[in-house]
Amino acid sequence: MQDRHYLGIDVGTGSVRAALFDGQGRKLGIGVRPISLHRPAPDFVEQSSDEIWAAACEATRSALREAGDRPEFVVGVGFDATCSLVLLDEGDRPVTVSPTGDDRWNVIVWMDHRAIEEAARINAGGHEVLRYVGGVISPEMQTPKLLWLATHLGASYRRAARFLDLPDFLAYRATGSDVRSLCTTVCKWTYLGHEPGADGSIGRWDDTYFRSIGLGDLVDEGFARIGKRVRPMGERAGGLTERAAAELGLRAGTAVAVPIIDAHAGGLGLLGIPTKGVAPDEGAMEERLALIGGTSTCHMASSREARFVPGVWGPYNSAMIPGLWLTEGGQSATGALIDHVVHAHARGPELAEEARRRGTTVYALLNERLDALAAKAAFPAAITRDVHVLPDHHGNRSPRADPTLKGMVSGLGLADDVDALAVLYLATIQALAHGTRHILTAMNEAGYRIEALYATGGDTKNPVFVREHADVTGCRVILPREPEAVLLGAAILGAVASGDQPTVLAAMGAMSEAGAVVTPTGGEVARFHDRKHRVFLRMYEDQMAYRALMREDA
Repeated sequence: MQDRHYLGIDVGTGSVRAALFDGQGRKLGIGVRPISLHRPAPDFVEQSSDEIWAAACEATRSALREAGDRPEFVVGVGFDATCSLVLLDEGDRPVTVSPTGDDRWNVIVWMDHRAIEEAARINAGGHEVLRYVGGVISPEMQTPKLLWLATHLGASYRRAARFLDLPDFLAYRATGSDVRSLCTTVCKWTYLGHEPGADGSIGRWDDTYFRSIGLGDLVDEGFARIGKRVRPMGERAGGLTERAAAELGLRAGTAVAVPIIDAHAGGLGLLGIPTKGVAPDEGAMEERLALIGGTSTCHMASSREARFVPGVWGPYNSAMIPGLWLTEGGQSATGALIDHVVHAHARGPELAEEARRRGTTVYALLNERLDALAAKAAFPAAITRDVHVLPDHHGNRSPRADPTLKGMVSGLGLADDVDALAVLYLATIQALAHGTRHILTAMNEAGYRIEALYATGGDTKNPVFVREHADVTGCRVILPREPEAVLLGAAILGAVASGDQPTVLAAMGAMSEAGAVVTPTGGEVARFHDRKHRVFLRMYEDQMAYRALMREDA
């Protein structure tokens, strides 16, 4: 199968990437194109599906050029994307989600928090389906956003002929077949993938839930606008249409897989890494966690049985690896928070200018300063002994499941030099690692046995981020041979859809391999982080105490 290649297309928050892989998971070529974010009001974040599709086409053509590949060599295509909400009318034209009324902005981005009040109203109902989202629905999920649209943008809600998760939009745009992914519908739309439908289909929608929250019209329509055909990831959704093939630079009819959410694609590209040449079986999955760190971070673990973890999304049946239950923790702002801390600091602009002048990044410069400061400390982490961060600036996804939480910093002084920024930067990374530790504790208390983090994403290209996650959690951090593990996960689906791989799990083992392994330091470093973790937990309690003091009736 030397000339049989697989294309993965990944739509992140700020860019679209496309890459070609061979049957051993070796990357042959990659293309990247930026995409815009529109912020018309606080907590509103929007995008354009037309711009996203155009960027996907440009990135694919760039990947083909870099690989020197011919269209006939590409036999399978897999899409992944953020779990953003797309509106199309009956002619597949964009329908605005924006208070500006501009139809160009027809995507509510995953991180948009406009539906916080709608999510709170839904959670107050105590619905049975909420058991499968960690007990609390997030404003980042789709039914609160649909309810917001119905309430605040009724004209758009009524005009929309299709509400699609962004991965499903991409597969629909590529094939013309309106197939919804078991991943997107189960994880973000409350689809009950573990309960057979009346017609024997995979899963079902809960009529009672939609009627009780005020979206009964979707039930009356037979769920036509949110998905009547739901299929497992990797199955063939259809073939590229003539139009899509011409735009992408591929052959019409090329197999397109049922798509997946971006973090879940990262799980596919990570969790199948063989140990001593042996691919993991279903049981070994309960000892592994995929950490996908970018703008936000997702923590993905799979099990043979449903594991209910309060405040952690899931359990979702077959939502990442078919046949296994998925538990999904997460942090709403990680790379975004590190960026914010650095660029909002008084020394941020001059540090950025120095990085530009030296042809490097602000993070490389900060890591240099940390090395210099560490020379005077017992160990590198110790320089944050008096500086502590609660990293909930954009709320807490897991395991607090409270989007209203705020960030906190303790230990600020009057110094505003680069060294002070470096210490705050390190304390922020440590706080994010402590958030991961908090999620791991909740998962392990529910029956997981996680001992290794399989990590990918932009954050994991920073050695300080990786080191601190190993030391804080006490877990080995295993980096993949292929750093673009999210793109590899999408390509794995393309390999399955093409028929070249029999199952998703088999493809994971055949197309992935370990790279570097970072082990925790242990000893005094571990004891230091045990103390710092107690501070991390106490800061949340302190915030709750401040809120109580500030209540008007207090």
